[in-house]
Amino acid sequence: MQSISTRGKSFVGKVVSAKMHRTVVVEWERRVLIPKFNRYTKRRSKVSAHNPDEINAKEGDIVRIKEVRPLSKTKNFTVVEILESLDQE
Repeated sequence: MQSISTRGKSFVGKVVSAKMHRTVVVEWERRVLIPKFNRYTKRRSKVSAHNPDEINAKEGDIVRIKEVRPLSKTKNFTVVEILESLDQE
């Protein structure tokens, strides 16, 4: 495995698309405060992440991603581990 040093932020999210070559789209929900009403609303964030051959995350998997150096125009994260797999055998 070619190692890429990770740093910075880490997120846990669901893989919503795995159609690109060695790339997955990961989405997670976050709560944002609306100060005027003093309440929270749900927002979703989506990022592209590198999907190494050793991990090979599929659509529907719950994964942990970490920030890395820019790998392409849109990829600044990589999949570190699969926390919950869709096909549990």
